[in-house]
Amino acid sequence: MKISVKLAFFAVVSTLAYLTLAIWGLGGFAAFFSHGSLVVVALATLIMAVASLFTEVNLSSGEREDRDNRWVIPAFGVIGLLSGFLPAYTDRIDFWTFGGEGVRWLGALLFIVGGALRLWPVFVLGKRFSGLVAIQPGHRLVTEGIYRNLRNPSYLGMMVIGMGWALAFRSGVGLILVALTLIPLIARIHSEEALLRAQFGSEYEAYCARSWRLIPKIY
Repeated sequence: MKISVKLAFFAVVSTLAYLTLAIWGLGGFAAFFSHGSLVVVALATLIMAVASLFTEVNLSSGEREDRDNRWVIPAFGVIGLLSGFLPAYTDRIDFWTFGGEGVRWLGALLFIVGGALRLWPVFVLGKRFSGLVAIQPGHRLVTEGIYRNLRNPSYLGMMVIGMGWALAFRSGVGLILVALTLIPLIARIHSEEALLRAQFGSEYEAYCARSWRLIPKIY
């Protein structure tokens, strides 16, 4: 079985599992789909999963890999599982929730925007986008388009998706989980930057000097 087929299978299964956790947390299909905003979030989740099947994302260690950074993968997995269930569950029991339907719709909007921002760079990078911190064969530095001013737009998209998901359930706990995601995310960013600096030297240093890591004008 080719890795692309494995990743496609994983994308479908993980997406369905994520939605199942949320539906379970909120109390079932009727409770979940009684909110138009959550219907939109569910559809957006499925669309993103299908779109990911047309990318060239991989798990190749390429020519060089920082294996010490692999710990972030299970960390993301644990936080992801908690995020799938807890925001919906706290919404159901009305624990540390805020706002009303307006907050839910804001969350749905952020979820869609974050999804687009997450996937766009994946299509731009093609085979160079790996789930591992690695330099791929023929790797070149991309500093134009969506990467002109922001070095990690896909990671920013991940954070926006997380905030959108939390707000769709009006969940303070969900926002805390988004904040916790920053720990492995920043560790991965620093690992990637060290590898790219070693690979591209002054070219990467010059790019860093004129761009932002994650949030324009802030970080």
